[in-house]
Amino acid sequence: MGKTYPSIDDSLNSWLSRQRMFFVGTAPLSGDGSVNVSPKGMAGTFAVLTPHRVAYLDYTGSGAETIAHLRENGRIVLMFCAFDGPPKIVRLHGTGRAVLAGEPEFDELRPAFGKDLTAGQRSAVVVDLTRISDSCGYAVPLMDFRDDRDLLDRWQERHDDAFFPDYWRQRNAVSIDGLRAMDVPAPNGRIAAG
Repeated sequence: MGKTYPSIDDSLNSWLSRQRMFFVGTAPLSGDGSVNVSPKGMAGTFAVLTPHRVAYLDYTGSGAETIAHLRENGRIVLMFCAFDGPPKIVRLHGTGRAVLAGEPEFDELRPAFGKDLTAGQRSAVVVDLTRISDSCGYAVPLMDFRDDRDLLDRWQERHDDAFFPDYWRQRNAVSIDGLRAMDVPAPNGRIAAG
């Protein structure tokens, strides 16, 4: 039923680009650490950079589990499901890293994404793929897409650029298991403990 792909070809790239959401899975090295699965959506936030590299825009959120896990061990999987059309699930396994907004590489990556909103950009998560596979998806429900939610966009647009570093220091410095996530300099130039 399922198969592996040597790379992301044009057909698979087109399929990935049509999916309205995907899921990101990461975990710490510790056996008693918390596994994290995050849903991702919003048009224009996912990009195939090369046949073996993908990335997604990471906007400010309530936690920073993915960033913390990637800093610790780099393991990541992205899972896409077809909620309309023929059934299909695609998993992109690889080694990931978070390129934080404000770093030179972030500015190089940013044009790859179609989403215009810059308020609240936290990072671009880049994944070098080690395994590309699909499976049947026969049990994935059929669902009709209505629209992207704009609540996150509106929340982020209400805040000026000075708001986000404080938010990151207070809420994104460490994971729920205490792993270091984001190092954000305080106004005095010191790095928040994380």
